[in-house]
Amino acid sequence: MAWFKRKEKGIQTPTGEKKDVPKGLWYKSPTGKIIDTEELAKNLWVSPEDDFHVRIGSKEYFEILFDNNEFKELDAKMTSKDPLNFVDTKKYSDRLKDVMSKTKLNDAVRTAVGKSKGKDLVVCCMDFAFIGGSMGAVVGEKIARGIDYSIKHKTPFVMISKSGGARMMEAAYSLMQLAKTSAKLAQLAEAKIPYISLCTDPTTGGTTASYAMLGDINISEPGALIGFAGPRVVRDTTGKDLPEGFQTAEFVLEHGFLDFITPRKELKDKINLYLDLILNQEIR
Repeated sequence: MAWFKRKEKGIQTPTGEKKDVPKGLWYKSPTGKIIDTEELAKNLWVSPEDDFHVRIGSKEYFEILFDNNEFKELDAKMTSKDPLNFVDTKKYSDRLKDVMSKTKLNDAVRTAVGKSKGKDLVVCCMDFAFIGGSMGAVVGEKIARGIDYSIKHKTPFVMISKSGGARMMEAAYSLMQLAKTSAKLAQLAEAKIPYISLCTDPTTGGTTASYAMLGDINISEPGALIGFAGPRVVRDTTGKDLPEGFQTAEFVLEHGFLDFITPRKELKDKINLYLDLILNQEIR
């Protein structure tokens, strides 16, 4: 068989030296569009052909919002405990160790302060990679302390939500964070410090029921899932078919629960524009 005679066909590479294409070199969006991962990163993780916004974490959002990616992280070493000695398929304490090792994160939210378009800004950003962005005691405490920092330094506060809801392994400790963060946001409002809430994909459960929907301005990225219970739970509970696009950012905007939908490329400019309008400063 002539095709088997590699040298005669000009094929010089020994079979043992052939290498597979590295994983993660290409990204395929839900609509089937394929893009080089490096190009996707340059485009702020937005697929250029279909405008699909890929989920990103605090690292990427800080790069987008802070000037020259320069910021100071607050309470970086704060970690969760296991007050209930909770066990499901594994011990909660073991789960925490595993996810911390895998993600290099200490919990599902990071808080940072830095300059955005030359103005001081506090940003709390959730990471879905850490147990589904679930809200536990540390998440609530870090958000509360971020708000305290904003009040003390009279600095606008931005919350970027990306969460599956309350962390079941902390039970009531987790649910207490709804009231805790809401009370802190009331103090922020009393101090007349602006609060902008950005909902990203997904923003659900107790997060939606508390700080995610309490902004002076509530905004979202295109196509984000925003709701309390998931579509399947709502469908099973009501026994009715859901409207097309139910719980997408566009649906939520149409029904009055969002102020704007902001593409990721415009995020930094739009947040600063909103802050200028709230503070009645000169728009740049």
